[in-house]
Amino acid sequence: MKEIKSNERLNMLNHSCAHLLAHAIKHLYPNAKYWVGPVIDTGFYYDIDLGDVTLTEEDLPKIEKEMKKISKDNKLIKRVELSKSEALDMFKDDEYKIDLISRMDENDTIISAYRQEDFIDLCRGPHVNSTKEIKYFHLLKVSGAYWKGDAKNKMLQRIYGVCYENEEDLNEYMQELEEAKQRDHRKIGKDLEIFMSDDLIGRGLPMFLPNGYIIWQELENYIKGKERNLGYQHVLTPCVGTVDLYKTSGHWDHYKENMFPAMELEGESFVLRPMNCPHHMMIYSNKLHSYKDLPIRIGEIAHDFRFEASGAVKGIERGRHFCQNDAHLFVTPEQIKSEFKNVVDLIFDVYKDFGITDYRCVLSLRDPEDKEKYHPDDEMWNKAENELREVLNELGIEYTEEIGEAAFYGPKLDVNVKPAVGNEYTLSTCQLDFCLPAKFDLKYIDSNGEKKTPVVLHRAILGSLDRFMAYILEETKGNLPLWLAPRQINIIPVNNEYHLEYANKIYDLLKENNIRVELDNRDEKLSYKMRESVIAKIPYTLILGDKERDNETISYRLRGSNETYNLSIDDFINLIKSEIINKERSR
Repeated sequence: MKEIKSNERLNMLNHSCAHLLAHAIKHLYPNAKYWVGPVIDTGFYYDIDLGDVTLTEEDLPKIEKEMKKISKDNKLIKRVELSKSEALDMFKDDEYKIDLISRMDENDTIISAYRQEDFIDLCRGPHVNSTKEIKYFHLLKVSGAYWKGDAKNKMLQRIYGVCYENEEDLNEYMQELEEAKQRDHRKIGKDLEIFMSDDLIGRGLPMFLPNGYIIWQELENYIKGKERNLGYQHVLTPCVGTVDLYKTSGHWDHYKENMFPAMELEGESFVLRPMNCPHHMMIYSNKLHSYKDLPIRIGEIAHDFRFEASGAVKGIERGRHFCQNDAHLFVTPEQIKSEFKNVVDLIFDVYKDFGITDYRCVLSLRDPEDKEKYHPDDEMWNKAENELREVLNELGIEYTEEIGEAAFYGPKLDVNVKPAVGNEYTLSTCQLDFCLPAKFDLKYIDSNGEKKTPVVLHRAILGSLDRFMAYILEETKGNLPLWLAPRQINIIPVNNEYHLEYANKIYDLLKENNIRVELDNRDEKLSYKMRESVIAKIPYTLILGDKERDNETISYRLRGSNETYNLSIDDFINLIKSEIINKERSR
């Protein structure tokens, strides 16, 4: 897919197409008012106030048809320069444009607009010369968007589209879009009965169904096993905390807008926790530690809650409730480098197991000019940032530095992945923190018998189990490796009358060996049941007929293959157990 925003010609085409969309909307919905219509990486969108009219996907072809009509009419697109007073007068009936104009510089501002016959809109430009140049476009979807991105403001309707130079590029993009649609974890999650959502429960609060919870448990057992081998101790802490706890940590001052509102009960204020570090700080402070005890590694699969904007909520990739694969490592200053290295090694060991190769390492630093967001201690920040930079350089890890992306209490390494669907996001992170241990007055006794403050490494390897599951579902298209698949084997007797008894025997044997197996004993045609097994993306399908029953063997097909293999029962069970133990990747 060609880059749009960074390509000068495609940028101009998509910007012009946004105006073409607005022009068509004006013809179809004369009372519409317009906010902004920028170019984005994947095309463009336009935020529009349609009053009482609510658009659906079914309305897009009608709008497209009007856009094509305007395009064929070859309307000239002309730049118009206005003074601020002229602009205010021209758009006096549109409060959204008035808001934009009013915030512009008073000093002899020249405001540009672009007119195409009976439609004019504010814009810096540039644009193509005529609507006839805008031929190869498609409207993609419609969604809600708050005016100025503020949930307190009115909800506008955002229409997304894309425009290309020729039909071939547009078709290629649409094919890629269809591929992305098939990979979308929300579609896969519904098709494979992994999770569900319902507005009656609440937006951003998904529920994992039996199949999904099996995947969840396997991921939890996998990462906990890795952590136990590295000396982690796992804990369980409450999903709520007092407001005073978060005032002590500093989250109340720096993170309150992302938290659920406080609950007032019996004279105390409680909040659903957005992260787990304050709880783990309190666990460390439960008793006095010697330097010989450190490092102490406290891990938890912890339930957290953040009030994400409704427009940002996306299946289990981004929700208001999620479970972090969280841990806090309490270390001496001398242990920072070795423990940070161990975390980095664990991240890439996990990525190797899952075949994750498309990632980017980012050293996230503070913005020294931002005195409100970040803990004010230049010496601490310089020391912390240099520590992480030195370790990454010593390990030979390629990384970029991004100013202003650190946590409020310290710098961090973010490992960002490019998923099969959507934009890059952070999967794993490791954060260095000199701040919170001091805020909670944490201590250990050093070799001289003096009290010292430990340093904390915050780290999440799988990130949240929810997001990691979404990522794996999209990468594999739901074709999960055998060890993760909720349904590992499907047994299909050729004829229930003659083969069901033998099928039940195989079913019981596999169950005894802790293999997740189903028996399809419905009175349906064999071809139908085979097709259903393929749709369900079950790794192994067993077909049991006369030959298998008489010879006490099994015949199986691998997911995605039409080739049939025959094995003894014992050999097949050993094959399956070996594949599960070795966590072999998807076939």
